[in-house]
Amino acid sequence: MHKTAREISQLLGGELAGNGEVVVSRLRGIQDAAPGDITFVARAQYAAAARATRASVILVGRDWAESLPQTLIRVSDPSAAFQRLAEAVAPPPVKFAPGVHPAAVVAADAKLGRDVSIQPYAVIESGAVIGDRTVIGAHGYVGHDARIGADCLLWPRVVVRDHCIIGNRVILHPGVVIGADGFGYTQGPKGHEKVPQLGIVEIEDDVEIGANTTVDRARFDRTLIKQGAKIDNLVQIAHNVVIGRHAIICAQVGVSGSSTVGDGAVLAGQVGIADHVRIGDGAIILAQSGIPRDVPAKEKMFGYPARPHAEALRIEAAKARLPELAARLKRLEARLDAKPDA
Repeated sequence: MHKTAREISQLLGGELAGNGEVVVSRLRGIQDAAPGDITFVARAQYAAAARATRASVILVGRDWAESLPQTLIRVSDPSAAFQRLAEAVAPPPVKFAPGVHPAAVVAADAKLGRDVSIQPYAVIESGAVIGDRTVIGAHGYVGHDARIGADCLLWPRVVVRDHCIIGNRVILHPGVVIGADGFGYTQGPKGHEKVPQLGIVEIEDDVEIGANTTVDRARFDRTLIKQGAKIDNLVQIAHNVVIGRHAIICAQVGVSGSSTVGDGAVLAGQVGIADHVRIGDGAIILAQSGIPRDVPAKEKMFGYPARPHAEALRIEAAKARLPELAARLKRLEARLDAKPDA
């Protein structure tokens, strides 16, 4: 990128304040920005970071009042505007040429749609079906009788096990495993005996799943990821789980077997969900919370075990006073001990 502040302001429909001819070449976060960079301030509470940044141009809200030495561009939503700018100047996405690479292995009875791209060392097993314009990345694996829809992008080393179903426009990042066996055992005379996992995983349209995330096949029926859900890296989805439409699941979350996450729910980083739990539609579970029981729709939960957010904050505030309260109790005990008997 090589644009003046004036050009960027016009592109974003912003209001320019300062030198419009200053040139920027990179987009960077406010703490890492250097001369020649453009950054943004999402909210006024980050004013101290804005004063400290070395960026040449800053996107700020239209109500920003503080004067800064940098060139400012006032916009309605600095974060959204920064994203629009990033999309406008980003290099074009990587294009994969249609066809089957000579180093790939494709079963004779696999069905490939129009303009499918099969990259080197990918393996497509017997009975698999792959929709139009879908890309199977290098070292990818598509199991027996698996079905993958149109316009999907499976990055390198993605595994889709036998009989699993992937919808249209699904993105699976490197290392994703769809349809590994669920974690099911019974205690027998010889120790842990494996319970057959006979179901599948089904992923509906417009789902995106981050790197090294795993979605286990069901013991019976299916593990289901519904339309539009977005799942981050390093997430574990256990057998028979249902993830609702447009749910957001952040990194390192674990969802135990037969649990349900409702439509539009948000699970922040490192949340743990016990088995057979239902998270209601629109609920928000804050980071590192443990959920042992059902959560109502639109509830915000925090803590381990998780409680409603306001209650959890009151408890945390009370914990901070424990040293003071302990000292007061000690003083009271000392006074009582020193008081002569009646």
